Amino acid sequence: MEIQKEQNGNALTLKIVGRLDAGSAPELSKELTTALDGVTDLTFDFAELKYIASAGLRVLLVAQKRMKKQGAMKLINVSEAVMEVLDMTGFSNLLTVA
Repeated sequence: MEIQKEQNGNALTLKIVGRLDAGSAPELSKELTTALDGVTDLTFDFAELKYIASAGLRVLLVAQKRMKKQGAMKLINVSEAVMEVLDMTGFSNLLTVA
């Protein structure tokens, strides 16, 4: 997995490339620990996310909880395969998918 960051003031976009699974989720979790300081608008760009597993969903849930306190979070460019996982797990009801 690769994380591409783009910050514009209080807005942060994280483009996730590859697979977000048990092997890569800790890397994203660690990145979010410091990257969200002062961020009020968090966007995950999933245009190049090929696969998401439960470990990745957990990282998204933790990020969502934090962002509810300090702003907003959304997912963009979600592929059909990833959207299917979000729908099956009910995460599509918990997260904002644009």
